[in-house]
Amino acid sequence: MEAEAADGPPGGVDAALSCFSFNQDCTSLAIGTKAGYKLFSLSSVEQLDQVHGNNEIPDVYIVERLFSSSLVVVVSHTKPRQMNVYHFKKGTEICNYSYSSNILSIKLNRQRLLVCLEESIYIHNIKDMKLLKTLLDIPANPTGLCALSINHSNSYLAYPGSLTTGEIVLYDGNSLKTVCTIAAHEGTLAAITFNSSGSKLASASEKGTVIRVFSVPDGQKLYEFRRGMKRYVTISSLVFSMDSQFLCASSNTETVHIFKLEHLTDSRPEEPSTWSGYMGKMFMAATNYLPAQVSDMMNQDRAFATGRLNFSGQKNICTLSTIQKLPRLLVASSDGHLYIYNLDPQDGGECVLIKTHSLLGSGTTEENKENDPRPSLPQSYAATVARPSTSAVSSVPGYSEDGGALRGEVIPEHEFATGPVCLDDENEFPPIILCRGSQKGKTKQS
Repeated sequence: MEAEAADGPPGGVDAALSCFSFNQDCTSLAIGTKAGYKLFSLSSVEQLDQVHGNNEIPDVYIVERLFSSSLVVVVSHTKPRQMNVYHFKKGTEICNYSYSSNILSIKLNRQRLLVCLEESIYIHNIKDMKLLKTLLDIPANPTGLCALSINHSNSYLAYPGSLTTGEIVLYDGNSLKTVCTIAAHEGTLAAITFNSSGSKLASASEKGTVIRVFSVPDGQKLYEFRRGMKRYVTISSLVFSMDSQFLCASSNTETVHIFKLEHLTDSRPEEPSTWSGYMGKMFMAATNYLPAQVSDMMNQDRAFATGRLNFSGQKNICTLSTIQKLPRLLVASSDGHLYIYNLDPQDGGECVLIKTHSLLGSGTTEENKENDPRPSLPQSYAATVARPSTSAVSSVPGYSEDGGALRGEVIPEHEFATGPVCLDDENEFPPIILCRGSQKGKTKQS
């Protein structure tokens, strides 16, 4: 859920947004600028709290945060082939790695970290940053399009399997094996994303008119949604809600579409014996005799809800999140603002804009707080009861200089820490000593 922003808004070159991304559970927003990067907590509608800001790394074009932890991955245009991993609360660099060409995108979960170049993908073990696999035999991927399941128990990876068609390769990031290929679209892919459990995969082509959802790992088509018919658009983001009940798509137009993942059952009540009911049955029956493309169009589901932006043509990303126990649509735009909408999970319709935040202002700094404020995660996207969170503390395995595990030794404390290193409440423990490496032909390849 990351986008490289287009031309920035007024306010100076250093203030212009160069990229923005929501974290894996949509509780945090990261932005990159010419001057550095910022992290925000999405725990409140009325207030946008800045968790961290850094002005020491110029011209940032990729910034990714691991859930609500202190681990952040940054790539700068000053060194576009180098990935830097930081523990931002301690102000320390965990490690950095250099690659053979420019880094186009980075994806991470609690088990894997992916670095996508134009013609290769590197798969790291995030626990020790050891390089596990390099995927070389892949079609050229000039936009760095790829997706990683945030469910680390499966860690599925998806990436384009063709330059000319919408074929998707599904890869198991744990077993390091190809699972299947999915013929998703006739045209080239523009967006792909997994749901939170890694059991569904959504995709859109460069035309942007049809969005399809497939089951994982067998690749069977489950849903097909029509975003529009009159014009082709550029899909800029595609994301599931955390409970997988909704799918949200934003583009270069002024409309954000939200689709509801539900199948109409065959046991629908009989239509009333009226003229309109009779004509409706006749119309549906007639689709069986129409050309396949027309019949498919008639059977595609339309948007359940929409959000209206007051602009078009701006790069943006969207997400569906629960803030203060209510479902919200969030849109971050290259115009330098975050837009928050109310979403009615029952009746849909047009979402109501309730708050606009500037992403380039000073904001409210939260760095001096002991813990990053985190919103309650709902058991259901439309639920009003928050799921309780648990915390755990563990020790961290030691690491050799090349980033590999060192005989299972334990390093109980970081040199700047007062106790065992624990980045958040979900047992996320990256490496804690410096490791620098160059990924040029020193690992398994496929």
